[in-house]
Amino acid sequence: MADYFDTLETRSADERAAAQRAALNALLPEGKLVTQEGLAALPILRKADLVARQKETPPLGGVLTANITHYFQSPGPIYEPGRMQGDWWRLGRFLHATGIGAADVVQNCFSYHLTPAGMMFESAAQAVGAKVLPAGTGQTELQVEAAAHLGCTAYAGTPDYLKIILDKADEMGRALQFTRAAVGGGALFPSLRAEYADRGIQCLQCYATADLGNIAYESEAMEGMIVDEGVIVEIVTPGTGIPVAEGEVGEVIVTALNPDYPLIRFATGDLSAVLSGQSPCGRTNMRIKGWMGRADQTTKIKGMFVRPEQVAALVARHPEVVKARIIATRTGEQDALIVQVEAEGADQAALESSVQATLKLRGTVEIVPLGSLPKDGLVIDDQRNYD
Repeated sequence: MADYFDTLETRSADERAAAQRAALNALLPEGKLVTQEGLAALPILRKADLVARQKETPPLGGVLTANITHYFQSPGPIYEPGRMQGDWWRLGRFLHATGIGAADVVQNCFSYHLTPAGMMFESAAQAVGAKVLPAGTGQTELQVEAAAHLGCTAYAGTPDYLKIILDKADEMGRALQFTRAAVGGGALFPSLRAEYADRGIQCLQCYATADLGNIAYESEAMEGMIVDEGVIVEIVTPGTGIPVAEGEVGEVIVTALNPDYPLIRFATGDLSAVLSGQSPCGRTNMRIKGWMGRADQTTKIKGMFVRPEQVAALVARHPEVVKARIIATRTGEQDALIVQVEAEGADQAALESSVQATLKLRGTVEIVPLGSLPKDGLVIDDQRNYD
């Protein structure tokens, strides 16, 4: 299997589902899931929940730390565990897909200070047998000198910092040997990827977080992002936890099958959608379309905050309502609230009463045909002009 990190990447859907279900059941304190679909009945875990747990029970909210070698801190503050051995964050799979291996020297420009990104990619480089220059961030002239002297062949870091290094190298008259780039932590714009390609550098990106490790990654096919083998990914209506149809935009919910730090149905706050079909590279896991924005659509209307969770509560009050969408507009110099609902046989007056009870605001209810609301992940659509 020279083209793949391991045989897990080419499993059948049934093999993967059975193995992940067994791993998930081993993490649950009680109650076994007979089917993978039963996962959707479990509660959503949000970052704010972790922060609260860690304040109540330091350092990690009651998580056992017997197999942990490091602690990290991210903004919040929130603390994450880690372990350097055994590709704990599962990013070796991504580096392998990028073409990085034992012959490479990786200039790791992710931060090593408090946050885990530097260690995450160093652990990944160990997993594929590559050597590492722990460069961190900043001091670009020194970065260029080190890259030239050591013959660094691969870059790991944010998408834009590689360009800064390359431009500085041009300015200094130093020839660099980068042919691969494994990036994350920011948007990889097509124009930037094209510039790297023109310089002979193949640049692929991953989707990873400090809490979860690798979630999804690109392969040489560059058709969407392939979900990592160590997680289960769901795409749900923001604020609800209810899975959306394939191809529909929703919030990314991740279950990390990590016995050292199990996170069940962890809400990333990011939007994405499932990409149908299988990657041409031969990897068989589900694909997502990549980062498509943030799911936190909390909006202030008429001086009151309106949250996606309130929209979900409104839908829950009326079994005949399939979906709802709030539109914030301006009429004259005042905010206006419209609530569009997909429903059959709904009572307009009852819905308007529920809107006031749930949102604490008066609004106009528009009943629309089933399936007519946009499938763009928005449950709160702010159409007011802020220019």
